[in-house]
Amino acid sequence: MIDRVFTILQVLPKLDTGGAERVAIEIAEAVVAAGHKSIIAAEPGPLLSAAQRSGAEIMHLPLASKSPLTMRRNAKRLETLIRAQKLDLVHAHSRAPAWSARWAVQNTKTPLVTSYHGVYGENSAFKRRYNAVMAAGDRVIAVSAFIAGLVRARYGVGDDRLRTILGGVDVQKFDPALVVGDRVSRLAKEWRMNMSEPAIMLPGRLTGWKGQKLLIEALGRMRHREAVVILAGAAQGREAYMRGLVSLAEGLGLAGRVRLVGNAEDMPAAMMLVDIVVNASTDPEAFGRTIIEAQAMGRVVVAADHGGARETILPGETGFLFPPGDATALAAVLDSALEMSPQARIAWGQRARAHVAERHSLAAMQMATLAVYGELLG
Repeated sequence: MIDRVFTILQVLPKLDTGGAERVAIEIAEAVVAAGHKSIIAAEPGPLLSAAQRSGAEIMHLPLASKSPLTMRRNAKRLETLIRAQKLDLVHAHSRAPAWSARWAVQNTKTPLVTSYHGVYGENSAFKRRYNAVMAAGDRVIAVSAFIAGLVRARYGVGDDRLRTILGGVDVQKFDPALVVGDRVSRLAKEWRMNMSEPAIMLPGRLTGWKGQKLLIEALGRMRHREAVVILAGAAQGREAYMRGLVSLAEGLGLAGRVRLVGNAEDMPAAMMLVDIVVNASTDPEAFGRTIIEAQAMGRVVVAADHGGARETILPGETGFLFPPGDATALAAVLDSALEMSPQARIAWGQRARAHVAERHSLAAMQMATLAVYGELLG
């Protein structure tokens, strides 16, 4: 029996398909499961249905805008919402909404939590000031030890406010044993794949720093000429970049071996369809959610050796690391991974899944976040 029902507001730009958005939905599920009320304020997007299923109330606000005028208007909207709903705590997951939330809570004296989900470039005084809001919460959640170190170094946030909470994965959803029926074969047909072809997938939105070009270049240098690459992610308006990927594949004579398939709605089935899951980001990932999802599915994971990947992979035991930006090194690692024996691959998958269950459970992430709320709410 809980003593009091708290109301928690989370603010996001848009319910898009990124890691921060999924974390917010998972936190909403935990808040509701604990007997409290959850509200998510964001623009609607592909994850709207998932957010609704979490039990959260969804408020449609134009929080994706970076216009100073709109951000100020959003602050007034959030202040009105805080007062009307008698909100107990606000949790911001992105910079523009965090500025609006910060201005709102200053007037309402409501606790603010910020989650630092990105590395965020600091190439000007304006960008440093804009980014700093993510370190301005009464509690600041870093999604990896790498990010915690960055927040300490950039903003001097101490242990009194800084909490490191590693991302989690639902090992009941991402379970190879539960991918049954025709989920995999249906996806193979949709993606025009021959099930006997070695397949390598890079899941992630189509944007330069995610490394899709690097993976295509590596494909052209591999010994395994029968291997295919699946790029699973939305362009999100970057049509020119998508056309550039197609042109690169054509120029390297790889047009028939590279598939741009858009968002993969059934990611567990997509991972079961492929042999290797790659994270080729040319800039460090704050965490790298797909890395732990792939390990939970028992897949071989290959990732660039920087950022959060160093905390989620045991090199040579649950995944491989390669020098960031090195297409030749990536090709060599992919070739080696494809040459693993079936017995070695099964043992590898079992180790990877056990590693994720021990260090990256969804329940642990959710409980740690609720504990941070408890610090501020008593």
